[in-house]
Amino acid sequence: MKDKEQLLDINEPLRFIFSHSALREGWDNPNVFQICTLNETKSELKKRQEIGRGLRLPVDMSGNRIQDSTINRLTVIANESYDDFARQLQSEIEEDCGVSFKGRIKSKHDRETVKYRKGFELDEKFKDIWDRIKQHTSYKVEYDTSELIEKATKAVEQMPTIKKALISTTKTALQFDEFGIIANTKASSTTSLDGIFKIPDILFYIQERTELTRSTILEILKGSGRIGDMLINPQLFLDNAIISIKDVLYELMIDGIKYEKIGAKEYEMRLFEEYEIHINDLTFTISKQDKTIYSNVIPLDSSVEYDFAKECESRDDIEFYFKLPFWFKIKTPIGSYNPDWALIKKNEKTVYFVAETKSAGQELKSSEKRKIKCGHAHFKEFDDINFRQVSTVAELD
Repeated sequence: MKDKEQLLDINEPLRFIFSHSALREGWDNPNVFQICTLNETKSELKKRQEIGRGLRLPVDMSGNRIQDSTINRLTVIANESYDDFARQLQSEIEEDCGVSFKGRIKSKHDRETVKYRKGFELDEKFKDIWDRIKQHTSYKVEYDTSELIEKATKAVEQMPTIKKALISTTKTALQFDEFGIIANTKASSTTSLDGIFKIPDILFYIQERTELTRSTILEILKGSGRIGDMLINPQLFLDNAIISIKDVLYELMIDGIKYEKIGAKEYEMRLFEEYEIHINDLTFTISKQDKTIYSNVIPLDSSVEYDFAKECESRDDIEFYFKLPFWFKIKTPIGSYNPDWALIKKNEKTVYFVAETKSAGQELKSSEKRKIKCGHAHFKEFDDINFRQVSTVAELD
């Protein structure tokens, strides 16, 4: 696959990779979560190779293996023969490792929905905090163009070396029979692509993707001293330059972001009932319904959130708490941001919090850090609301 290292780089904004026929060899990526079988595979070895790619524990940005079972889930969309193979493999794993797959596969039709506590919208504590955070905002950004040019020029200058485009050739023999197709690789080779390339309008190309002026882009490229790399591999140069420029641009935009409330526009209460939330495998069962808006369970996204919910319910100084619904979104220059929690804490005085829960020591992606920074700027416009990034309730003290 072309540019594998770039695709897997944490600074690459790509969120999803569709890979065709790359599960057997040459694609050393542990983060495979879906496998769809489009052809009939006779070779059991090939099936084991493909499934094995998906069974590897995924890694985070620091290269650490993820142990969270809610993340470590491989989905196989299989034809009949592959389905039989997967079931046989599960049986082998159960016998060899002593684990059970029973109950792990659930039908979509059997999904349960999260139920809200009857009359929660009339609860004075809920209204107390909801009325403080329910208003929509808009934002504007301010940054110094000269600072952008200076920092973006340096970023483009420090881009990875631009390598020549490569052409990979593979000769494969196909065997057709009543069971499907078997492919056997006979030969393969890779050669660098030399020659004269058609150079696109680079200023227009970058302008479309960054919304910067052509004069600003020209200053950045000239100052970087890297324009000559365009002749080596035009597309790779443009892609890397855009990533470098955007990274600087977003950083400056968010450093200079300012929010303001939009008149009477607010999140409507009807949205709680309009959108269904389904129970997932990681839920917290409620025993004190009067402290939250739910009647049965709270759907969560991580073990950190589970521990946080457990703390909220058990601590006397937390008067009220709830998970902010997925439709509660704050607009940012890099996409919408959905904070985790709203809660009321009371000791000598009542304090209102919106909290973002992350594991202690967890290395966040740059996009996550920037969205959380926007969360701080957003809630500065709301009286009495404290926005915090925490891993435990105790960190709110």
